[in-house]
Amino acid sequence: MVWIVSTLWTPIGKKLLMAVSGVCFCMFLTVHLAGNLTLYSGSNLFVAYAQRLHQLGILIIVSEWGLMVLAMIHVSTGSILFYENRRARPVSYKVNRRAGGRTLASATMPYTGFAVFAFVIYHLLNFHFADRTNQTIYQIVADTFSHPGRVFVYALAMAVAALHVRHGFWSLFQTLGADHPKYMPMVKGMSILFSLIIGFGFGVIPIYMLFAG
Repeated sequence: MVWIVSTLWTPIGKKLLMAVSGVCFCMFLTVHLAGNLTLYSGSNLFVAYAQRLHQLGILIIVSEWGLMVLAMIHVSTGSILFYENRRARPVSYKVNRRAGGRTLASATMPYTGFAVFAFVIYHLLNFHFADRTNQTIYQIVADTFSHPGRVFVYALAMAVAALHVRHGFWSLFQTLGADHPKYMPMVKGMSILFSLIIGFGFGVIPIYMLFAG
């Protein structure tokens, strides 16, 4: 047990934790987006989808706690790596070189990560902890996205999330050792495609609900 903890505390171990938790979040985002797409079919289907989830009982509770643990691992590990990198190089490079694959997504990874974490808290307050005594989840969504300001916040947050996912998706393959030059261009292409699906998929829903309402 001690050697597992000591291994995970190494830089490689921390990156491995980031990669594994990142894979889980990519899977969650895919499933979550598929469920949210039922909003386009109206209130009946979306409410039925939400009720079906709650009927899972203990499974949905375990899943929520699992996501919470993964979030704590991902955020804390990412914060530690960010701090260690800053301590190792306290003075930033005067010239921003793009050699070695450095992109806007990779350069802003820690900051977009913190922004996404803050947005998740905001999102949970709006929906997960909302009072459903006299209204359905569809009505909560419709009311939330009836305010242009909130729609703007959500759309902007999804653009930031897409930027974060773009780099995270392909870097997790690199961390897991699947960084062969023959396959990495395809993996990077898949990361762009996946980030666009996540960004547009989630980002268009608030805009649609604003005008549909």
